[in-house]
Amino acid sequence: MLKKRFAIVGVVHDGDALMDLLRTTPADCLVLDLSLPGRSGLEILPQIHAAQPELRILVLTMHVDRILAEACLASGALGFVPKDSKLEELETALGEVIAGRRYLSPRVPKTSHRMGLDAAHLSLSRLTKRQQAILRLLGQGKTSGEIAHELALTVSAITWHRAHIREALGLSSEWELGRFAILVHLATSEEGAGPQA
Repeated sequence: MLKKRFAIVGVVHDGDALMDLLRTTPADCLVLDLSLPGRSGLEILPQIHAAQPELRILVLTMHVDRILAEACLASGALGFVPKDSKLEELETALGEVIAGRRYLSPRVPKTSHRMGLDAAHLSLSRLTKRQQAILRLLGQGKTSGEIAHELALTVSAITWHRAHIREALGLSSEWELGRFAILVHLATSEEGAGPQA
């Protein structure tokens, strides 16, 4: 649908393939899905932005979620649009993002339902100290490789822990784990900040 107005220089279906393509194929804008196999779009977004800060990134996702939208924009995306948006909105968003302007779909809720501190602590109590540390680092946007380095573990050990964290918390996907980690990070950050004068 976008070929009528834009030159499509590449299409990939997982995070590793995307990183490989970006190293060899110049582009003005990246349309990024969050639900990628292997490494989620949310997980690799900071890495993409750090490697190519001039690349404009528009997140196109089925997850219409204020917290995810804020996390994506904070991690380097310029736009956030639900997948079921009309073509006109997608084209508008692309135009804004390519021009260097931020675009947040009006269909994204204005408020976020952040996890309360009690709920965050209750959830964390189900995990081991190591799993809690991994979850906090995930919430900060760290990749499995970065977490492995920081905790002196192997990437396969982090993958194993991530699966067990999902099981302990009743989360069915990596996307749910990523969103949960962001919620915990936000909740614990608010607690640590204390009252503001």
